[in-house]
Amino acid sequence: MGAYCTHIINLRFSLTLKNSIEDFEPKKSFPTPDQKILNRQAFANMEHVLSLGGPSPTITGSFSTPKQHIQSNVSCNWSYQSRFLQFNDISSSLFFDKCRQCTHGIHRPQTSRTSILACQTPPYNRRYSKKRITHTQNTDLPPILSKSKKKPYPIPLKKILQTSRADRKLAEKGIEKPLEAPKNGLIVPELVPVAYEVLDAWKILIKGLSQLLHVIPVHACSECSEVHVGQTGHDIQSCHGTNSAGRRSFHLWVKGSINDILIPTESYHQYDPFGTRIKHETRFDYDRIPAIVELCIQAGVELPEYPSRRRTQPIRMMGKKVLDRGAIVEAPKPAHSDQILELDTHRALERVPPPEESDVVAIAQATLSAYEKVRWGVTKLMRKYTVKACGYCPEVHVGPWGHNAKLCGEFKHQWRDGKHGWQDATVDEVFPPNYVWHVRDPKGPPLKSSLQRFYGKVPVVVEICVQAGAPVPRKYRPMMRLDVVVPDNEEARLVA
Repeated sequence: MGAYCTHIINLRFSLTLKNSIEDFEPKKSFPTPDQKILNRQAFANMEHVLSLGGPSPTITGSFSTPKQHIQSNVSCNWSYQSRFLQFNDISSSLFFDKCRQCTHGIHRPQTSRTSILACQTPPYNRRYSKKRITHTQNTDLPPILSKSKKKPYPIPLKKILQTSRADRKLAEKGIEKPLEAPKNGLIVPELVPVAYEVLDAWKILIKGLSQLLHVIPVHACSECSEVHVGQTGHDIQSCHGTNSAGRRSFHLWVKGSINDILIPTESYHQYDPFGTRIKHETRFDYDRIPAIVELCIQAGVELPEYPSRRRTQPIRMMGKKVLDRGAIVEAPKPAHSDQILELDTHRALERVPPPEESDVVAIAQATLSAYEKVRWGVTKLMRKYTVKACGYCPEVHVGPWGHNAKLCGEFKHQWRDGKHGWQDATVDEVFPPNYVWHVRDPKGPPLKSSLQRFYGKVPVVVEICVQAGAPVPRKYRPMMRLDVVVPDNEEARLVA
């Protein structure tokens, strides 16, 4: 039925076009010399416009005759394909061909009222191409992920599948997978100084926090992972630990340590990350060190206590199969030194003495700068070097592949036989920010649950440094909600 209606419409349009063209057939009478000059000028102008437009559909013509009126509108969108518009375009070209024939010795007594409109897409204004960088007034924290579900993929699953299909097609054709450093086992020379900067900032961060903990009180809940910086713990009912229902979700506060601030995220250290994978039976043969330190070692940092293999020849892969990884080299015996204690947070508070009162502000500023340096460097290194994280638990592994230790005890671990669900890690998984409530007046009353929506949050390292006297970084101001006035309990219900 649709095809039949289209045929009828095309037929009626053809008859209308035929009648219009017949109106332009030459008459027996001859024009005057003035009319000849006017006709030549009119058709010369039309020829000039047609030469500019050419066959492009950016020209929309509108022409009429004294008896008939034909409207020809051709869309500028090439993707819009319609039989009716295609036929309209063809008929318009036939009309202009007929007009060209009239210019070659054929005359007519009356001049057709012809108007042609040339359309063109406006130029792209690059001045407003980029979005204006605006600083929001208040910023919400990332949502807390449910432990009964798998973490979302940091890379879209569609892109992961496309890459996997491309590698499989190359493997079917017998073509090796193209690998660039550090995916091929070689280090990136440009990132070696960055790795040393991150390691030095990591040492300053541990030492600075150990000194500030002697001055700034930090409280931790003994039943959950909540941390609070202040003279006393807050009264916000947000505890979900053991027997929290009997305490009406109030926290049980104890004195906090540096491990409550810098959450210990450890990884296995391997002499050759591209060598034999760690099995469940051989997991005790490898040392566990902070993931940031292991990332710096693989990026080019040389530590005698933790040697690492530096390859000179790249590995070769076809699909997921490693064709050539070089000869297996046994790891040398590491040298023992007390310098590795600076890289770990274990008992750091006992090793570092309390600072002088006049040096607290300078230590706070240096610690905050070191925190930002570590976060910047880890972000830059993870753009090149592969770090894997379990999609169910906090386990992290630095290397091209995850280990096979069956230590996962989170959601549905029985279905996986305790194995981890490895996926690409994020910066927050390698270096957790550990958000805490921001306290505007450390000596004031404790925070209350009824005013919870008026409080802001900030990473615990930033909160400690700010309370020690360091200036508030600009990017954390919206998160702290410094512009929000905290009302009294009686006024809270009147706030919209």
